[in-house]
Amino acid sequence: MKKSIVILSIMLCSTWGKAQDISQHALGLRLGGNKGFGSEISYQKSLESNNRLEFNLGWRNSDGYDAFKLMGVHQWVWNLTGDFNWYAGVGGGLGTWNYDKKPSDLSNIKESGSFIALAGNLGIEYHFDIPILISLDMRPELYFGNGIRGDSFGPDIALSVRYQF
Repeated sequence: MKKSIVILSIMLCSTWGKAQDISQHALGLRLGGNKGFGSEISYQKSLESNNRLEFNLGWRNSDGYDAFKLMGVHQWVWNLTGDFNWYAGVGGGLGTWNYDKKPSDLSNIKESGSFIALAGNLGIEYHFDIPILISLDMRPELYFGNGIRGDSFGPDIALSVRYQF
């Protein structure tokens, strides 16, 4: 058991410090979301060989509400093996939401609001031999102000496809 823990620790430490060069720019879509389907236009800009900025302009739609948000995240990128990387980051953003639902037995309910969000980011990505990048990540978000229908937390999970240039 001790031998397994030592080997696992060595493997984790060796991947932690090893960075893979990332593309200068990547543009694509981030699809998924929390509490409904959403899509975001996503842009990544490298800062150094192992960190980058990601900006997302998105829309969410679910059970009577629509939300728009702009998010920015600073990410650190580490190589797992070959063309696989993992990344972690922090950031924030802002957005607005509208809720318009007409239950069959109640009058029309309309609400709206705006919010500021703090976000973390954790994901894995794969670089194909062609200039395509695919990733799966989780971006937990804490909402301040008038959060979406009173919520103060959203576990935003998404699949992304981006063109690298």
